[in-house]
Amino acid sequence: MDIFIREIVEKDYPALLTLWNNELGNQFVNADNIAPHYDRVKDDARYKTYVALQDDQVVGFVSSVQSFGIGFESSFMQIIGIAVKQEMQNKGIGKKMLQHMEDYARANGFFNIGLNSGIKRKNAHAFYLKNGFSSDNINFGKMINPIK
Repeated sequence: MDIFIREIVEKDYPALLTLWNNELGNQFVNADNIAPHYDRVKDDARYKTYVALQDDQVVGFVSSVQSFGIGFESSFMQIIGIAVKQEMQNKGIGKKMLQHMEDYARANGFFNIGLNSGIKRKNAHAFYLKNGFSSDNINFGKMINPIK
């Protein structure tokens, strides 16, 4: 199985939307906001989204944003979404996408990669731990303005 990873292009938006909703259960990404979001950030080097392709079909994606920490000379990467089609999981695609992001982070001098994962996503947690991530943080969030 050959998997090719490349940056997202507009024709990938529908497949990405399906992954956000079906695999991650994200209720905020929808047909009205996915294209405006990716169109807005496509020229901002701090944002990166890559898709994993098999036979020119999107089977996974990973999105990230670059951030800066106080007291650090270099920046870090926050993975804001990663998913693989359910029927394609456990075939090394997620690992390949994480490795791609690690290579990108290393080449760009980032000191760390972070990600958040829903508390109930035990299989995802095991996957992240298996791929060298630690779980020594607890993350909290608070909705300030309801998303419409």
